[in-house]
Amino acid sequence: MSFLFFLLTERAVFRCFLLSLHTKQKQKDMKRQAPKLMSLSEMRNIFGPHLPQLREGIFINDEMAILRGSPDIFRLVMRQKPPFSINDHRMGIVLKGSIDANINLVEKHIEGGSLMFLGPGTIIHPKHFSDDLEIYGFALSNRFPMPFTDEQMPAALNGHVRDFQLPVSEADISTALHIVRTLWHVVHQPEYNRLLVSNLVAAQMHHYDALYRQYVGQQQASRSREQTIFDRFIQLVNQHAAKEHQIAFYASRMCLTERYLGTVIRQTSGVTAKEWIDRAVISRIKVELRHTDESVASISEQMNFPNPSFFSKYFKRLTQMTPNEYRES
Repeated sequence: MSFLFFLLTERAVFRCFLLSLHTKQKQKDMKRQAPKLMSLSEMRNIFGPHLPQLREGIFINDEMAILRGSPDIFRLVMRQKPPFSINDHRMGIVLKGSIDANINLVEKHIEGGSLMFLGPGTIIHPKHFSDDLEIYGFALSNRFPMPFTDEQMPAALNGHVRDFQLPVSEADISTALHIVRTLWHVVHQPEYNRLLVSNLVAAQMHHYDALYRQYVGQQQASRSREQTIFDRFIQLVNQHAAKEHQIAFYASRMCLTERYLGTVIRQTSGVTAKEWIDRAVISRIKVELRHTDESVASISEQMNFPNPSFFSKYFKRLTQMTPNEYRES
């Protein structure tokens, strides 16, 4: 009997040891996957020591950053261990090469000849970019004098859409590129003309907005109903998942039954609707835990959980860590 007890005890200890290793590995994996806030100030910290070598490829001040082609910028960014969260507006022109990235839960392959928009709240995980990648564009901090009020902001950029990527004509690329090059020239004048800079940004926003509306019209004419439903669902999840965690909300917004929406999402993507929602919720919680000083109770309340206990159990069920363990890891 004592030998049997000893054997069972040894097996239990061994199982605990394996479980401990498994848990530690998961914690390391979760830490590696924490979205890092890639704000303009963080970019300045990253690029600061390298600015003498990069001055022909990037301009950056408290209000904005302008990128002019250099792939070295992206090599420095990739060293920061993505994924990244973004709290500002970014508008880019992919002139040459290609990028593979996960943007707001969706895998994207973006080729040269495309325009890109990334809005506040975007979570992006760059996976790969080609050696000949050439991107022009700009990022606007919260201090930038926006040329529009919230009510006047062009529809494609007012938060209704969190990101988009558009394959466009050479003429449209040329127009966008001309605006960025003019911005570059203006910000390097002896006297910084904020009004002119703001107006040039407004022109680019109108340009992107018009092209986005044109693209959406073309896509709606050619897409299947199921793909249109999936795209709309992902758009709504990116907008509302911080507070709306149940499929019923999204089905109601789309005037569909929960069952039909769930079936379409699963058949279109191979992933359930609830899992898409959970992915977005967890990503947002991680950003709050990692990059703010808000208490767990405060985050729970902001994200519309019934109480902190339920919030903690939800987070642990999906990440194998409590919110405090994740924050301290």
